[in-house]
Amino acid sequence: QVRLVESGGGLVQPGGSLRLSCVVSGSIFNPYAMGWYRQAPGKQRELVAGITSGGSTRYLDSVKGRFTISRDNAKKTVYLQMNSLKPEDTAVYYCNLEGRTTWGQGTQVTVSS
Repeated sequence: QVRLVESGGGLVQPGGSLRLSCVVSGSIFNPYAMGWYRQAPGKQRELVAGITSGGSTRYLDSVKGRFTISRDNAKKTVYLQMNSLKPEDTAVYYCNLEGRTTWGQGTQVTVSS
């Protein structure tokens, strides 16, 4: 059984930055492919950034050059550094393992002046 807890969200002004963290607990002994997802009101959940066990990354086109996903396997933590935030980035952000079918509470990111 795996549990993931997201943190680091908050209210920021356009152009600001946030770093989200996702701590993984449970019977995890090896790195897994991970992803950060987001869901805005009235919209479907979308993959924002993904990272494989080998460190390969991919990003949603709209966040390329602004967001960076990384992982610290010793801390069992995945990060999402978000820079140059825009109002359209406002959403609940979730992390998850590849193929996992359940979701946690996520962390709210609100970009507004």
